[in-house]
Order: sequence, then structure tokens, then C-alpha cells
Amino acid sequence: MKRAHLLLVVLFTLSACEQTNTSINEEDTAAVAGDIQAKDAKNTEISLSTKGDLSKDSSDFLAEDKSGLSSWDFETAYKMCAEALSEYYKAIWNGSDIDLDTYIDNGNLKQYTRKKITSQYDLFLKNNLIHNRVTGVDIGAGKVEFIEGDSSFFYLKLDARVKKDVGNFAEPTEFLVQSLNGKLVIVDWYTSAKDSYDSTVRGENQAIDNPDIWKNREWANIREMEGDQQ
Repeated sequence: MKRAHLLLVVLFTLSACEQTNTSINEEDTAAVAGDIQAKDAKNTEISLSTKGDLSKDSSDFLAEDKSGLSSWDFETAYKMCAEALSEYYKAIWNGSDIDLDTYIDNGNLKQYTRKKITSQYDLFLKNNLIHNRVTGVDIGAGKVEFIEGDSSFFYLKLDARVKKDVGNFAEPTEFLVQSLNGKLVIVDWYTSAKDSYDSTVRGENQAIDNPDIWKNREWANIREMEGDQQ
């Protein structure tokens, strides 16, 4: 399997606006990804520039080539994961809706993510924390890899700074993204912060490198049972 590293010269930064119907409002955002290094592949430089409200195009995160994933899909993969992460934080803190069908196809991962959101929101509600609402989310791409092979996928480590009415906090989240019938989908999603839901249920210091992990029903059932104990 070929592994291509996208070295980010300038990190993406997305700023979420405060309107309740908009998860991400990006202003003058730009990035350059270069030196894609893969065995038996020529080095390529990709220049990426994105502007505008990403949430307006959330229904179609389409691959450049319907036949499979390529390094040229990085920008779309990044936008999708950044939008999903922004909506996730507003769901667990503000009680906002999040349409997981937009981002996830696998039923096991979708069910786990719904349970994670419900568990987090209920915990914050129980501890009278939801009055301190999320007002915005700044997201930067800390690490990106394109892994080429029979089941090509992107690995993205996004660093989110969550802004609240009072204060803010930061934590990293890892994603795996593949192309399914010409549409990009999240196939794994793991927040590695200490005492996070994922760290507690799935375990700390997990290697997020298996795009087929949620296809394993037995593994998914164990995660579900451990989640019920939280």
C-alpha cells in the first residue's frame, strides 16, 4: 500500500459564524499542500484555496473521479470533516441537529456516533453545563496522509479550538475518509483527548489506520456495549 504525505505549508483555518443555521463560515482561507511522496509516484504540488460558507454545499462531497479516491480529493475531504466536526460540537453542547447521513454511510459508525452525541449532551445537561454554548469552532489540519491501494483513504488529524460564550478548549480528532460510489464519506472518527468518549469506550492511544474497522460487526457490538456502560 502506498503512503503519500501531504505536507501543509499553511494550515487551513475555518471560522464558524455565530448564526444558528450555519456551522462554518470561512473567510479568506487558503492552504498549500505539496510534496506528495509515494513510492513509484511522481511528486506533485497541489495548491488549494477555499472561500465562502462551506455548509451550503454539504449535501454533495463528491470525488474528483467517480472511479476512486485520489490525492486531488484532499480539499473536499477536509471540508467535509471540518464541517462534521463543527456540527458535532454544536450538537453535544447546544443540542443542535446534525445530519450524520451527510457524512457517514456505515450503519455501525453512524449508530456509535449518534450514541456518542447523545451521551455527551446528556452528561453536559446533567452537570448544568449546556448554558455555556458553543459560538464557533476554528479548525486546522495538523496532519494529512493519502494512503493509496486497493482501498485508498485519507487520514486527517484536525485540531479544533471550540469557542464558547465563556472560555474555549482545544482537542484533536482523527478521521479516515474514502470514496463510495463517487461520494466522499467518513469511515472512522476518533477524538483522542484525555477522558473523551472515544478514549473511554474505544481505548486510549488507538491507531486510526483501518478504514474497514466499522464493517466488523462483532467489534462494533463490543463498542456499543461499552458505550452503554458510560
